[in-house]
Amino acid sequence: MNTELWIVQGLMAAMFTFAGITKSTQPREKLIKQFPWVNDFSMGTVRFIGLSELLGAIGLIVPWLTGIVPILTPVSAVGFCIIMVLATNLVHLKKSEYKGIATNVFIFLMAAFVAYGRF
Repeated sequence: MNTELWIVQGLMAAMFTFAGITKSTQPREKLIKQFPWVNDFSMGTVRFIGLSELLGAIGLIVPWLTGIVPILTPVSAVGFCIIMVLATNLVHLKKSEYKGIATNVFIFLMAAFVAYGRF
């Protein structure tokens, strides 16, 4: 099961690193093309989400890999579960974006698997 956990952690870390960098660095106009929900939030909130994703991605890998405060890895996974629930409820359900809901549910399940496996 350790191998499966590392695979899921790596996929999630890569995905959230890319998403976090994008949300943290790109101008609003470019973000709106990729993420229409950006219109509904201030840029400060979008940047905060991006930074949270970056820190969470680091938290999925580094603590467990180094053995330094490894409890932060499942805590990061729980944080991603919370982010997915909020994204589903605050964004995708309001706009009837069913593809976004399905994506959030899938990522939630991946994060829950990591949280369960690492706690």
